[in-house]
Amino acid sequence: MKQPGGKLFTVGLIASWYASNIGVLLLNKYLLSNYGFKYPIFLTMCHMTACSLLSYVAIAWMKMVPMQTLRSRVQFFKIAALSLVFCISVVFGNISLRFLPVSFNQAVGATTPFFTAVFAYIMTFKREEWITYLTLVPVVTGVIIASGGEPSFHLFGFIMCISATAARALKSVLQGILLSSEGEKLNSMNLLLYMAPIAVVFLLPATLIMEKNVVGITVSLARDDTRIVWYLLFNSALAYLVNLTNFLVTKHTSALTLQVLGNAKGAVAVVVSILIFRNPVSVTGMLGYSLTVVGVVLYSESKKRSK
Repeated sequence: MKQPGGKLFTVGLIASWYASNIGVLLLNKYLLSNYGFKYPIFLTMCHMTACSLLSYVAIAWMKMVPMQTLRSRVQFFKIAALSLVFCISVVFGNISLRFLPVSFNQAVGATTPFFTAVFAYIMTFKREEWITYLTLVPVVTGVIIASGGEPSFHLFGFIMCISATAARALKSVLQGILLSSEGEKLNSMNLLLYMAPIAVVFLLPATLIMEKNVVGITVSLARDDTRIVWYLLFNSALAYLVNLTNFLVTKHTSALTLQVLGNAKGAVAVVVSILIFRNPVSVTGMLGYSLTVVGVVLYSESKKRSK
């Protein structure tokens, strides 16, 4: 009887990972675009504050994983650098949601493998098999086609989205370089525990300078509509849940399974967002996105075989 229970637990974890990933994406879009809460940096700071507090609760109090301590000042500065790149990726991603529909945002985001391969080559001179590079052609071609066929295309939103995707890829490559030695490796939950508070330190001055009086505006908004408080609290908790379920799904399945599920998640997010927000889509745009997803699947398969 243990096996079905184990399978049921894993299915529940995967469902939670999907729900939190797609949920935070859709709620970000609703708040930043439909609701009119046009403060992406403050929203990201709320996410990082929640990740700081909940990470500490999960590790220090609930003992979900053993706490890993920082070994040196150098390791701290490496994590700070990762945190800055991570901040940029999340802020730019949230800014792009103000201008682009979730469906197109996901199409652009699917090009992460392309940027990862480029940064890995530039920074580590790591060469992949020629077939792996070949699979990146449909990844990029699909986004070019999707951009041409996107009815709600917005140039600034597109630049922000591409920048967010590139920063996300850069963070993963940097993480491999900076925390490569055995003494410096941190599991994803401990890494978040140290990265999130540093991110808040980066985001606080950026919020005060670029989104002036956002706290006053939020308080004033809350007086008229208390739902905004619950939206922000729930959204921030979801942002942490994304990281927690990501860690747990990897632990109970494998990194490869997570990658496959991630490819499918993008497609599910596109369908759900179109059903909820009813943003216009074109046949050309959907064909382009489908081509990108096929390219990402082929890229994952090629990487798996090269190992």
